[in-house]
Amino acid sequence: MTQIGQGSTGFTVVLPSVQKTVTLAWAALTDTGHRRQVNEDSLVTEPPVFAVADGMGGHSAGDVASAAVVTRLAELAGTDHLEAEAINQALGLSVIDMAAGEGVTDLGTGTTVTGAAIGIVSGAPQWIVFNIGDSRVYQLTSGVLEQVTTDHSVVQELVDAGRITRDEADVHPHGNIVTRAVGFHEPPVPDYRIRPLQAGMRMLICSDGLTKELTAYGIRHFLISNPRADDAARALVEAALDNGGRDNVTVIVLDVLTVEDSVPPENAAPPEDSVPPELG
Repeated sequence: MTQIGQGSTGFTVVLPSVQKTVTLAWAALTDTGHRRQVNEDSLVTEPPVFAVADGMGGHSAGDVASAAVVTRLAELAGTDHLEAEAINQALGLSVIDMAAGEGVTDLGTGTTVTGAAIGIVSGAPQWIVFNIGDSRVYQLTSGVLEQVTTDHSVVQELVDAGRITRDEADVHPHGNIVTRAVGFHEPPVPDYRIRPLQAGMRMLICSDGLTKELTAYGIRHFLISNPRADDAARALVEAALDNGGRDNVTVIVLDVLTVEDSVPPENAAPPEDSVPPELG
């Protein structure tokens, strides 16, 4: 298990190209669960990128695969925003890193990945949401919870084809089989979605160890009941463990506190660093 980055109660990102200032708060938490011997989840919380990778159990060195992904994504930190191409390149480099990882066989290893990065799209700050596999991103806005990502899994394909219901998918025996991953010597193919970056919204980035144990209703309950990001993250992980904890559980709760105009004074020198130090 690899964790890169710490939580924050107030971190300001300045976006000079669109004259906006964004303040974020976030918390991350992971647990091995009750049935696994090793935590193969990894995570990164380094603005402008936040992501969870779930190393694939049943294959060699799943923890190596997830660590390779978050390590490469962490190299994108320190800029004010990202573009999808930078994420593509980081994921591609992580596949090369996996091949040289300790314990990796000739068959290779793999991991899911999902996350959100600050981007500038159509002249406005946006979340660039990405995923490969069945780890998920949810968005909570004005009390409404929405799953932003779509799983790359056998059961999701069955749901899309109308062969099983969503409730049946949650207990299907092939529920752990993904159809797309990062690794196995293949170029990664993420899906991307764009979401407006708005004050008051909350994002949840999680491995399937959470969604195996909690319904969307339960996830919404804990996100709404805990205004602080660290309390929400703790409540979600504890609930997953109480409900069985059959897998590694990893969550990032990410809040947008403010989005404000930041027009610099006339003749003012440009800021040396577009991402000021952590506040609070």
